[in-house]
Parts: sequence; C-alpha cells; structure tokens
Amino acid sequence: MSKATVKRGKAPARRPARASQRRKPVGPSRLDQLIAALPIGPATLQRLANYAIGGVLFIAAGFAAHFSGATAWAHDQWAGSVARAGFQVKRIEVVGANRIDYLKVYDIALSQQNRSMAAVDLDGVRANLLKYGWIKDARVSRRLPETLVIDVVERSPAAVWQHNRRLSLIDANGVVLEPVTAATMPDLPLLIGPGANRRSRELETLLENSRSLRPLLAGATWVGDRRWDLRFQSGETLSLPMGAAAAKRALARFTHMEGSNRLLGRGIVRFDMRDPTKFVLRLPPEGQITSTADAADSADAAPSTDTEA
Repeated sequence: MSKATVKRGKAPARRPARASQRRKPVGPSRLDQLIAALPIGPATLQRLANYAIGGVLFIAAGFAAHFSGATAWAHDQWAGSVARAGFQVKRIEVVGANRIDYLKVYDIALSQQNRSMAAVDLDGVRANLLKYGWIKDARVSRRLPETLVIDVVERSPAAVWQHNRRLSLIDANGVVLEPVTAATMPDLPLLIGPGANRRSRELETLLENSRSLRPLLAGATWVGDRRWDLRFQSGETLSLPMGAAAAKRALARFTHMEGSNRLLGRGIVRFDMRDPTKFVLRLPPEGQITSTADAADSADAAPSTDTEA
C-alpha cells in the first residue's frame, strides 16, 4: 500500500507592518519628568515622603486619642503628679484691688476643679474675672510652687443709676459695678431711666461747658430715650431739647441766665427749654413768684405756668 502524499500550499506572505502599527519606544512619564526637575535627589525625596506619611499617621493617632479620652486621662495623670510634687494652688495674691470684694475674686480663682498648678486654666480664670463688674482688666499668672497671682485694674464709679426702683453703681461707660441702697449711696450724680447708664459719658460731655452748674446738680433723667431732664439740689428741673447740639446750646443759655439772674433757689418748679424759641417756667400751684417775670424777660420769653411747651 502506497503512502498518500499530502501537498501543502505555500504560506501566505506577511504584509509589512504599517508605520502607525509600529511600537514607539516608551519614554519617561510626566511624573518622572517632574521628579527629575526637582532640585533634590530621589533619596531625599523618599525621606520627605516617609516623613509626610509619618506625620499624617501621628496626627491621626492624636485625633483618635483625643476623642477616645486618652489625652485627657494622660493630662490628668500628669497634673496629679505635679500636684503631689508640691506644685498645688494654696495661696491667692490679689494686686491692684481697692474697692472690689476679695472674697469674690477668691471664689472665681478657686473655682477650678483641679488645684494642680499644671491644670489651672489661666485664660479661663481671667475670662471669669472680667465678668465681675468692678474688674476692667486682669492678668493671671503662676508663682511656683503654690501661689496664683491676680493683677487687676478696677473701674472707677462715676454715677448711680436708678432703674426699676433699683440703685446701681456704674462707671463712666455705664457698666454696672454693684447694687447700692439709698443709705449707702455715694455722693455721685443720679441717672434715672431705661438706658440712662449707657448715656453717662454723653451727659459728661453735655456738662463739660457748664461747670458752674455741676455742684448744683442732683441727678438727671433720660426721658423717652431721646432727651435729658436735669434736677438740681434746690428742687428745680430743667427740661432740655432733643439732640446733643440743641441740648448743649440750651444748657449754655441757661447757665448764662443763672449766672446773671440767679434762677435757682427761687421757688420755680420747672424750666422748660424743649422748644428753642421759648423759655417756659412752671410756678408752684399755691402761688406766684414776684421775680419770675424779670427772669423770663432776661431770656426774651414770656413766663408760663404750663409744664409742656
């Protein structure tokens, strides 16, 4: 039996590869080019990257410890060790205080739960001290091993404010210092009315050109949140107009008339200068005063028994 012979055809000729199908040599990436352009070597760059990763891990660990309470526990343990070593608040030294209540300052300074010198919140103590009316400013510091030093700047009382039947001592800016009674009220101007305490400096500006009237003044009432009524020790009331400029002109005019004609102490109840064109006098209801016409004539105005102009 003869073997069959299988003839194979010729293999197809390979087509030459197109230029677009040829692989281009791979060059450095943009990141590699950027790294190569840096003025530091790869080893240094690797170290910086390790430091950055370590820093991120450290911050993350710190946050985890804080929220888990581990940081507070460690701080308490450290503060306790400092206290056991003898560094614990046992004395309070107050500097610059003349009028304030020392016991109040001690209560504020010793309100810390932990008396360890390491645990005292100096900023917190200062913030609490500034809530006390008498204290304008304060500085809190440690004097090791056991003293907390509090240096205070006090406010100066400038007037007494009467509101809702309560008397309070205030400074020039209207800050309430402490309550007072009629028996213990100092010899200071009395301001009456809602918001009158905040007008204390405005009243001082109004009176600065009428110094002759200041010793005669008993108090001032802020009326309707718009104008002043001045009350004198001799019993009279002077009603001033609205507006700082108008009130100042009216008070200067009244000061001149008082110096020329002696208006105060003659039994007049009220001087009404709310209307700049009028000078109205209120007389006592039981009778007339013979000299009121002369006083009114000196102001070029007619006398009147009306309280409202």
